[in-house]
Amino acid sequence: MIKDPEIQAQIRQKLPFLDEDKTFCTEFMKAATLIKLPSQQCFMEEGMACSGLALITDGKVRVYKLGESGREITLYRLGSGESCVLTASCIMSNIPFPAIAVTESEVKALLIPTPIVHQWVDQYKVWRQFIFELVSQRLVDVITVIEEIAFRRMDARLASYLLEQPSDGNSALHITHQAIATELGTAREVISRLLKDFESTDTITLARGSIVLNNRDHLKMKAES
Repeated sequence: MIKDPEIQAQIRQKLPFLDEDKTFCTEFMKAATLIKLPSQQCFMEEGMACSGLALITDGKVRVYKLGESGREITLYRLGSGESCVLTASCIMSNIPFPAIAVTESEVKALLIPTPIVHQWVDQYKVWRQFIFELVSQRLVDVITVIEEIAFRRMDARLASYLLEQPSDGNSALHITHQAIATELGTAREVISRLLKDFESTDTITLARGSIVLNNRDHLKMKAES
């Protein structure tokens, strides 16, 4: 139960749909439990039962699949105001969680118990809309991942990934080859080879633990090829 008016106001700011129905907002504050998770904590594993639905108020969560070979494929990330569509689907269908969820930073979230998630879907229109929008938004994300893996060349995917990453003032990305491979669902050796190819055309410069982007236009052309 969330009793503190100041915390309630912060929650409504992060979850604006709560203001659409005052009765539901009151029930939400009664049912929700505020949880805090440290960075790099795995809090959902494949095969686990879903005891509740977490709505993120602060921090980042990565949801991914782990293959038999040990390779990882990122399905999507969750940030403030978001929740996990796979958890919602598992709760509604009463099936185990089919992926892995790990925090990428310290996370604060509101946990709604599974029986109440079911009850609210029947009882409150605003909650049904939240769940349905959650499903539709994340379904697009997952389909995009599948299309990327199935139909797009790895060099184009790598170029897009490099362009999307935040850099410092010198256009340097502080990231390892293994971290990129994990994100793109391939082997480190594949990423290292492609980065060497990019470096041979002076598109990037490789350094220990970092990648300097020398020619963003060339990367854009590669990403669109």
